[in-house]
Formats: sequence, structure tokens, C-alpha cells
Amino acid sequence: MIRSLAMHYAAEYAAREDRLQDQGDRRSSIHYPALFLFVGEKTAPAIRPVLDSCRRKWDNAGGVLAVHAVPEGWEAEESGGRKDDASFAGAGKPAYGGTAPGGVHDRSWVPASAVTDWLSGQVRTMILPRSEGRDPRTLRRDLYREFHGEQRYLAEMNTVLRRLTDGIADYGRLYSSFDVIHLSIITRVDDPLNVLLPEITLLTRAVLGQSFKSVQTDLFALISEREQAESFGLSSSVGLAFLRELEGMQAPDYEYTAPLLVTEDGLSIPVSHGPSPLFDLVYVLSDKNEHGTSPAGGMEDNYEIISHISLLKNVMRPSGGFGPEQAGYNNMAFKSGIRGSTGRQGYASAGFSGVKRPNRQIALAVLYSTFRRIREDMSRESRLSPRERLELLGLSPDSLRELARRLLPDKEGILEMTGLMSHGRPSYHELRRLSLREAEELIFGGGGEAYFQSNFASPAAKRLEAADPLREWAPLLASPDGANPGITFFQLAEWTADRDDAGSVLHGLRQHMAGLRAAIVSSREELELLYGDSVDRLPFQRVPLMDKRTVRNFIHYLFAEGYGAKYELLLLESELALCARLEAGLESLHSASVQRVKTMERLEEELKAAALDSIGRAESDIGRNIMEYYRIVTDEVIGEIEARRGLGALVSERYMGSMPDLLDQGIVTVLERLIEVCGREILTAEPFALSFEEELLRRANVAAAYDNREVLSKEELFRRLYRSLEEEAAIHVRLFEYTQEHRHEEKYFFGDSGSEFMRYALSADEKTRIYRLGYVHELRRSGVEKLNLMGGFHLEDLLYYRNGRIYYETYLQNGYELHGVDEESLPALR
Repeated sequence: MIRSLAMHYAAEYAAREDRLQDQGDRRSSIHYPALFLFVGEKTAPAIRPVLDSCRRKWDNAGGVLAVHAVPEGWEAEESGGRKDDASFAGAGKPAYGGTAPGGVHDRSWVPASAVTDWLSGQVRTMILPRSEGRDPRTLRRDLYREFHGEQRYLAEMNTVLRRLTDGIADYGRLYSSFDVIHLSIITRVDDPLNVLLPEITLLTRAVLGQSFKSVQTDLFALISEREQAESFGLSSSVGLAFLRELEGMQAPDYEYTAPLLVTEDGLSIPVSHGPSPLFDLVYVLSDKNEHGTSPAGGMEDNYEIISHISLLKNVMRPSGGFGPEQAGYNNMAFKSGIRGSTGRQGYASAGFSGVKRPNRQIALAVLYSTFRRIREDMSRESRLSPRERLELLGLSPDSLRELARRLLPDKEGILEMTGLMSHGRPSYHELRRLSLREAEELIFGGGGEAYFQSNFASPAAKRLEAADPLREWAPLLASPDGANPGITFFQLAEWTADRDDAGSVLHGLRQHMAGLRAAIVSSREELELLYGDSVDRLPFQRVPLMDKRTVRNFIHYLFAEGYGAKYELLLLESELALCARLEAGLESLHSASVQRVKTMERLEEELKAAALDSIGRAESDIGRNIMEYYRIVTDEVIGEIEARRGLGALVSERYMGSMPDLLDQGIVTVLERLIEVCGREILTAEPFALSFEEELLRRANVAAAYDNREVLSKEELFRRLYRSLEEEAAIHVRLFEYTQEHRHEEKYFFGDSGSEFMRYALSADEKTRIYRLGYVHELRRSGVEKLNLMGGFHLEDLLYYRNGRIYYETYLQNGYELHGVDEESLPALR
């Protein structure tokens, strides 16, 4: 519960900071309108991340629309939308809501709920033939035939696309030019609906072409190699079937004509293409990279790649242009670069990485550091001497005697006993040879003792029973405003420990109790001697010839001395009984204090473990010195709070409040209040508003004051970050023996070109690099990103193609019909 609550708080802080930092950035704008077309239900998880990435990165993303081509009857999970809802507000399970680990992978998605309103109306649905319940052996063929056999699908598609075009026109003011539209088509290679990709593409392009002078069309073919554990054979076969069809679509002599345009009266108009490749560029993106490993971001990284490629190709160019070494992206140059010496057009792929302030790790480090500071302040050794500790708790000898006196009625009340009714009035002659005890018995019987018990011993016992040390100590121990900064349950746990130590108030109390027991024994012995002595030896005034006066003097002596001694004995016994209750109270206080201390220590350990675990998942340089740096920063912020509010301000009512009360309510209550205080008072301080670069530089060098030889220089830190960005931007496709004729690479940074790190990155390897380097300038504080483009390979170079061919041929031989068109019309397998 502690870990999950802390992680939830860190995730919320990271998402909030990402939004705030993004708002502080001056985002890029796209030049021409953009449209995303998602084909097949397997692309549903991509819709929200792609569009939200555009929303976060593009200043005019409000006009970006999307179409989702899905089978009839399909409903988006968790969307609440209807299958035919033309203003479908979401699609499929959200592909985010969690966050990749920090560092280069720390690209925290905004929670789905934060963009639901924005997505509403941005995504339209295009209905295709139903796929559910069909024979998997002939699924792709049946979808193709039903689509071409029923004109209603084309009629509905035409209507959706025309309405969509009108919707795009409504956003014309957002773009610099309306001459061109960038159409990005996304599909999963193993989705059966892409058997209709030529028809969907050409119809969309034809409808858009009636409003735009040019439609630039790119295809993003997604390969999920990690989802084929159960149906790898059929899935690989379907995927390879699509790749074989795609090879034909991208052939330079590809031609296609079909009656795709349908009027409101049901009249069909043919649409023709070619001879030329169907797509301007085809990007193949897998959830495994060129090294054969699965990136931490998985398929989610590909969604970032799609939005960044779309931005790169369509970004509004700055008026100042680019320098010769950092040229902007040129689509014709890239296409030329990935065309081999034979003139055969190659395919492209990409890799993406980013670095930003590790907000999750920072939030957890601050949470731990704040609590550690509270615990250290509370557990600081008290400067009170043993005597002062006893006096503070009312346990000094004088305090205890005064407390005991308050239990008993006034001693003067004993004199009133002289008025007790006697059994008779014996003469002094009768009394003189008796002991004091015998003389009292003769005069009063048991009346004196009964009166003493009723008027002194019983009231003292009742008052003692009502005494509650813990209640009496409560105001003293609470000290919510730091009135007694030297005493907390940490000190109490130490002071009340059962040990023979002068620093233990329990030890001091028990020493006092031992003295009381000795005094009580001595007092009882003296009382016994007094009551055993004969009357004629007692020192009271005798009046000759006045027997009654002498007896009266004896009675005064009996009560003043005899019952006065009993009163003092009762006082000692009451004080001892009170000390016993105080001893029990201290033991209870010790138990409660120790339990609170253990709870504090447990929470601190849990918070530290959560912070270290999160930092451990970050890249080494991104996670460097987080604990050390934010301990210093947190202490400085708390120091400023205490300078304004006084020492111990964090445990005042304005902040944490009474820690004992919080702990008694449970460890979750403590953590919730701590999260509230950190979010309101600590994380909003100025040191937490630094740009990622400045924060990283300060944090990297925080240990310099401690003569740490491992501290990185700025140059070394930038070098490592540069290398980390490059390694994490590995191309998202796995090739077999890499046989393409020409590997063409281009690399682009997204960030503030005037920042120190960007200046370093743009000049690194300047003399030795063999790739084209560019950047998209964005005045941003939130981080820097890198997009690596690579092209020149062919589909047969894909390891997925080589592995899938075995299954594809086997399934064909076993009667599976995996194509809508005749197999003879397709390119031969390579």
C-alpha cells in the first residue's frame, strides 16, 4: 500500500510537470494539414498515443484529424462509443496510462482522461466488412470479396471521407498553406483488414485530392513480434501475405483502377493510379530493434516515431533557415538516399529516444528526503539533563510529593477528630498504664480508625484511581507548534526505556520509589513503636488535680501525633501508589513511543526503497546523484520554511500537524499528509522549476563540494548523454544479415538549438560523421529528443520476412487463402 501510494503520487507529479513544462515550451507548428488513417482493429492502441503526442508537440495540432477503419460490429474497448459513431472519441485500449522507466525512456504519457475531451470529435470511424466469426482459413479473401461485392461499404466510406474533408477545411486558419495535405496511414502487418489497403488508400487520396492540390501519402507498417506466442504461425502468414502485397504496391510499375468514388445516387466513378509506387515512403517499425532486443517502450516508442516523423516532414520552417551542417529534412533527398544503385526503391525505419528531467524519481527522492528530515529533527538528541527530564514530566521528588499531597485532604482535618464521640471518659489513672493503642481503644473503640479511613484514606484512594498520567502528559507531549522541541516520542522512547541509566526517567522514578518503600517501612516501625509505648511515657502536658484536662491533652496528643504519623504514612503510601501508576504510564508511553518510532522507521525505509528502485531503473547519467542532490535541495527549502515559520515548522498544524495523532491513525494517513505537504510546499519551490539541462548539470556536480572524484565534467556528461541518446534511438526493425544495397542514415534532434547540450550534440563527430544531421528547433525547457532515420533495405531483408515465409508457404500449401487477389498477380517471394 505504501509503495503503490508513493508511486501513484510520483506518477501524478510527473504527468503534471510534463504538462507544465510542455506549456512552457514554444511548440512547433506544422505547415500543411495532416490526417492519420488507422487501418484495422489492431491499430486501436496506437490512436490515442499518436494523437496525444501531436497535441503535446504541435502548436496547431487542434486541427489534426484521424480516421479509424474497423470491421463492422467492432466496438472500442473502454471507449463507450458505438460501432457506427461517426464522432468516435477514442479507440481501443489506451496504450498508455503508465510510464516507461525514467531517463532516456522517461516519456510519461498524459493520463487518458486528460485528453479525452480533446480526442472527442478528432477521430472518425470508417466501417468495413465484419471479420468476427469468419473462417480464419479464408478470412482475408472473404473480406476482400465482400467489400467488392457490396457497394454500401464504399458509399459509407465516401460519406465519412467527404465529411472529414469538410472538417479539415474548418481548421484552415491553423495552417500556412492548404495546397498539400500529409496523409499518414498506419496498419499492423498481421491485421486482416489491410487486404483492402489499396482501395482505402486510393479512395481517401481521391476524396482529399478534390480539396488539395497534392496528397503526400506515407505508410507506417507496424510489426509486433512479441504478440505471436500463441498464434505465431497464422499471424506470421497473414503478415507475410501483406508484405508480399505491399511489395507489389511499391513497385514502380504498380497500376490500379477501381470504381471507388460513389455519389449520393449510387453512381460509381473509377479511380486510377499509376504506374508508380502507391506510397511516397513506407516505414517498417517493429517492437524489436536492430540489435534484436525489445526496447523498454515497446510498441509505444513506434507511436512516438510516427508523430515525430510526421512533424519532421511537415514542420514550419524558421525564417532564418538552417546552417549547412544542420540542414532540415528534405524528403526528395531522403528518398534518393534510400534508392539503391539498381534504382529499386528501399524501405525506411526509425528509432527514437528522449531525455528529460526524471520527474518520477525526483518526486520520490523529495518525498523520502522530506520525511527523513522530519525524522532526523524529531530524533535529535535532547539537551535536557536527567533532572530536567524528570521535572518536565513532573517526576522530580518535589513534584511527586506535591502531587501526593493533592490526593489527601488537608492535614488540619485531623484536629477535627478531637470531637469524635467517646465510649466513655476514663480517668488518667486508668489510662496511664495502658499503651497508646490500648488507650485509644478504651476511649474511642474503632471510631478513630474508621473516621481516618472514611475522611482521609478513602478520598485519597478515589483521587488516586482517577489519576491518569497519560492524560496529564498529553498537552505537554503534543506540542504542535514546537513549544517543546526537545521532546518527541523518539526522546520518550529513549527516556522511558527499562534500563539502569541516569538518562532514563523510568530508572529515576524507580529509584524514588525504592526510597519511598524504605521510608514507608521506617514510618511503620516508628508508628508501631509509638502505639506500643505506655501513656505515662508519652510527652503530653499533665495538669495536676485536673484529671479531665489531662485526659483531654492526651486525646489531642493522640490525634496530633498518632494520627499525624498515620497521615504522613498515608502520604508516603499514596505517593508510592501514584508512582506505581506513573510507572505503568511510562511503560505504556514507552510501548506507544517505540511503536511510533518503528512506524516512522518503516515508512522511511519504504520511501527510500521506492526512490532507489525508481532511480535504479533510470539510465545511469539521468539518475546520477538524484538522492544526494535532492537531499540538499529539500533541506534548503525546509530551511527557508523554518526561517519564516520557526524551527520545527514541518510538524506544526500548517504542515504535518501532530505526528503522534497521524501515526495513531495509521501509516497511510502519515504518507497522505506527507504527500500533500511535499506537493504544496516543497515541489513548488524555485529549485524545482529548472530546465532539464540546468537541473542535470547542477545534479551531476552536486558532489563536487565533497571532493568526489567521480563527478562528471560538463563535457563528459554531455558526451555520455549524446551516446545514450544514440544507443536508445536504435532502429526499430530487425534485418537478416543486413543485405540492403545502401544504408542511408539521417539523424535529427528536437530541442533548443541554442542550449549548451544541443550545441555540443550538433558539433559532436562533426568531422567523422557519415550521416546527415539536422534538427527541429524548439524553444523548450522540458528536454531533448532524437529521431534516427534509416532506409535502403528491402522487405526480404527483414528477419520477420525470412522467418514468416516458412509459415506462409506452409499455410498456402494447406489450403489457406491469404490474399484477395490472385496469387499469380503478386510479386514472387524473394
